Amino acid sequence: MVGLSYAAVPLYRLYCQATGLGGTAGTERDAERIERMEPVRDRRIRVTFNADTHASIQWNFKPQQSEIYVVPGETALAFYKAKNPTDKPIIGISTYNVVPFEAGQYFNKIQCFCFEEQRLNPQEEVDMPVFFYIDPEFAEDPKMAKVDLITLSYTFFEAKEGQKLPLPGYQ
Repeated sequence: MVGLSYAAVPLYRLYCQATGLGGTAGTERDAERIERMEPVRDRRIRVTFNADTHASIQWNFKPQQSEIYVVPGETALAFYKAKNPTDKPIIGISTYNVVPFEAGQYFNKIQCFCFEEQRLNPQEEVDMPVFFYIDPEFAEDPKMAKVDLITLSYTFFEAKEGQKLPLPGYQ
């Protein structure tokens, strides 16, 4: 059961990225597309930030801002802060989601700390950036017409150092 619960993080990531379900944001690495984006100035969206920790990890984790306002097609930068208040190193890994779930397909992260192991030494505190944008197509989707609030939420779990997770169907 412990192995299955630890494997849930990467399996959840693979599933959500493949299907676009669960409010999982896209990750956009096409710099040319980002440079060509035209901001939709008449569509202002409030993005709020949430931070949680699973009972397995003894970190303090919180967003450094509660909200920012963005327009589709404009990049934005937000920060989270994590601290290990214990006397031992702890490795954490985070998952995220976007609410409302339907907005997840338009929420693109250019850079973030999710799904990567983060090691914090005793009493260490770090800033964790999230660089993102909302796709301009958001403004054209009739299902998003009444959406003016999006929440980005992260949850950190403790990871075990050196533990390798097999991907289903691969050796």
